[in-house]
Parts: sequence; structure tokens; C-alpha cells
Amino acid sequence: MADRPNILWICTDQQRYDSLGCYGNDFVRTPNVDGLAGRGTLFEHCYSQSPVCTPSRASFLTGRYPRTTRTRQNGQSMPAEEKLITRVLADAGYVCGLAGKLHLSASHPDVTPVSERRIDDGYHVFHWSHHPPHMPPDFHANEYSLWLRQRGEKYETKLFPGSKYVLAGMPAPLHHTTWCVEMAKEFVIGQAETGAPWLFSLNIFDPHNAFDPPAEYLERYLEGLDEIPLPNYVDGELEDKPEFQRMDHEAATTKPYAIDYDRLGDEEHRLIRASYWAMCDLIDERVGELLEVLEETGQAENTLVIFMSDHGEMLGDHGIYLKGPYFYDPAIRVPLVMSWPGRIPEGARSEELVELSDIAPTILEAAGVERPAGMQAKSLWPVLTGTETPHREDIYCEYYNAKPWHKEPTAQLTCVRTRRHKLVAAHGRGEGELYDLEADPKETKNLWDDPEYRGVKLEMYERLVDRMAWTVDPLPERQADW
Repeated sequence: MADRPNILWICTDQQRYDSLGCYGNDFVRTPNVDGLAGRGTLFEHCYSQSPVCTPSRASFLTGRYPRTTRTRQNGQSMPAEEKLITRVLADAGYVCGLAGKLHLSASHPDVTPVSERRIDDGYHVFHWSHHPPHMPPDFHANEYSLWLRQRGEKYETKLFPGSKYVLAGMPAPLHHTTWCVEMAKEFVIGQAETGAPWLFSLNIFDPHNAFDPPAEYLERYLEGLDEIPLPNYVDGELEDKPEFQRMDHEAATTKPYAIDYDRLGDEEHRLIRASYWAMCDLIDERVGELLEVLEETGQAENTLVIFMSDHGEMLGDHGIYLKGPYFYDPAIRVPLVMSWPGRIPEGARSEELVELSDIAPTILEAAGVERPAGMQAKSLWPVLTGTETPHREDIYCEYYNAKPWHKEPTAQLTCVRTRRHKLVAAHGRGEGELYDLEADPKETKNLWDDPEYRGVKLEMYERLVDRMAWTVDPLPERQADW
């Protein structure tokens, strides 16, 4: 028991891989996560199993794929028989806590006026706040709102001067990110003397839209705003890509956040990117405070720390903001850093292709807990300890009508990516995408109809079919030969 690590599982929301200094971003201020990477292992090529929240979270919390969990869409509720890794760990003696999002069930006030519906998820401590805005005054389950009220404050934002889409958010001491981390600190301090192993899910809402960092964090970027690169977009590049991308180019998501790419000038594009980075800066600052608490309470040496996000954010790349039925790297490639002193190599950078679904079996192997039947993903522990490579030959992602506004037509897409190629199939549409990532790392030129790539397209289609076949639910298990 003494050898079992505590697990601090930090999951941000909609944070793309290139929003941290350790992933090569020279604009952001992220010394704490960068330092964590220096004390652990950074995965260069980690991919979510969906570009949308609920399917991705259902996958990495179970080690199963979105269509296997039957939680394929935002607004769905996870079936009660699905087993979260937190339930498995709780059954093995872990004390599990959460602050922030869970988002495994519908969590809209019109549907759930008290709180998000929960299954038997294993969390003993549950500080729930799906997101800060749009919660009515009587929506008491939003603990962040209650936390503000206890301080005589209320949630307020306003447009940042000169912007149509960027907001000046709550000041840093009252920000939702701060509340999340404060709840985590209380848990970590409270567990220090118990001797029981623990897991805490720190599920920060940012840098999810709305783009609303504290004004002072955004103002840091204004002096050098002109140096911020514009989105990776070639005019006309969406003409031979699935229709959903052209739809979202004109109106990413729904009101009040709908963003028409062509109506934004260069300054607004840069300001949105700066606001997103400013939210990442605040996250890093608060994560640093939490890591200090781990040290001060003497728990750092036996704590596995994981930093990741559920999926990415387009930030205007390819002419699209936010997220949707597309699988560009900005949408599905996410940061993944793991640190456990003396157990995980320090300063390592893994080039292996890994999936977020792999985290659940990794945690169980690190904790010495048997994986449950039905778990499909592969543990990263052999990669972390240098006993196995390669880990995967390809990664697989799904989008099954995951957001509600693509009704005519319905968006059903799947994706497979190898080290060199990426194929996206828009099912029932006769269209898709194929990229040669060596020749075109920015995924601008669609080779779907290129006759020179017919052989590659067929090979990638075979891979896609194989991955779809292996995501069939292995449950219930076979009991006999007949």
C-alpha cells in the first residue's frame, strides 16, 4: 500500500498542444508545467479520441472508445453500467475527489436543474461546476457560484475594449480556475495525514471559450500583439473539404459565440489567440501553487502528476474557430505530461503515438490495480519505463453527431492517423480528407481525390476499418465455447 502513488490528474478543457512553452510556444508564460515536463516525461504526439468534450472524457475515464461507451455526443448521459477508473480505484482503497467539470451526462439547466446526473463514479469528494457563465441564480449545484456569493461577489464579464469576441473575465483571485485549484489544495492538504492513497481530478474549464481571461493577463500581450502569428489558413482551402468545415467557417458554434471567420480583422484574430494564451498562463500559475502544496505536505515524492487536456481548439486555423467535426492536429492533438519522482524518467520526450484512452490503464498499472474487463486501451507504463516500443502504429478518433447544430446533414466522421498520413472519412457523404504529413505538416492540401495517392488512401481506409472493428465492445465477456 505504501508503494501506491497518489494521483493528481489535471485536465484542462480545449487546450491544444502548442499552448505551452515546453511544446515550443515562445509567447506564453508556463514555467510550472514546463518544469513538470522537466521532472517527468512529455509526450509529443498524444491524441484525443474525439474533438468534443463528452465523448473524449468518457473515453479517457474508462479506457474505452466513444462508441463503445455509448457516450458519443455532448448532451448524452453515460450508461450507468460503464465503469470509470475512479470507481475501480475507489474499490481498491483510493480516496477520489474532483473539482470542476465531469461532463459525462447532460449538464444543461433546462435538463438537470440540480446538477449533472452521476453514475457510480467513485468520487468521494465532488466539487462540481460545469462552467462559470449561463447558470441561473437558483442553480445551486454550481459550487463556483456559491463560492463567489460567500465572498459577496457575482460572476461578471464585459467585452474587452476594441473586441467583438474577447471578454475581460473575472479577476484572477475570483476566477473559475482559481476556485478549482483552491478546492484541490483543500483536498491535498486534508489527505496528507490519512495514509490512504488518493486520486484528485482537477478539471479546469479553461481555456475553453468564451475567451475571457482576467484583463491583466491579456494586457501582457498587447504590446507585442502584432508579433502574434495569424491563423494557419489558406484562402479557398476548404473548397475540397467536407461541407461541415465551410459551415463552421461562417459560424463556429451557436449564438452568442458564433464566429464568422471572414468578419474578423487581423487584430481580432491575434487578440483571440492572445486571450486564449492568457487563460493558459493563469492555469499554469495556479497549477504551480498546487504543486507547491504537494511539496509542502510531503506528498510530492509519491504522487503521479498528469497534465493533459480533453481535446484542442482550432483558434482560426483552417478558417475555423472552436471545435467540431474535423480532426486537424489543433483539434485533437493535446499536451500530455507525466511525472513521478524516481519512477518516470526526467526530462524525457516521447515520440510515440499515444491516445488519451491510454491514460486509464496507465494509472491502474502504476497503482498496481487490475484493469476491469472491457477496457480497450493500452497502458503507457512500458513506454514510460523504456520496456516497450513502438506503442501504436496509428491513432483513432470519432465524431458521431457530437455537437447539435449539424443537422442538415448530420456529421458522422472517423479518423485514423499514422506517423506520415491522416485520413478522415465523412460517412455517407462520399467525401473526406487525406494528408501527407511529411510534405504538408500544416494539413492544408487535401489529397483525397489525388490519383497519385490512391494506394495510400486504400491503405489508410483499411487501417480505419480495422480500428473501427477493434472498437466493438468486448463486453459481455464470453463464458463458454457455445
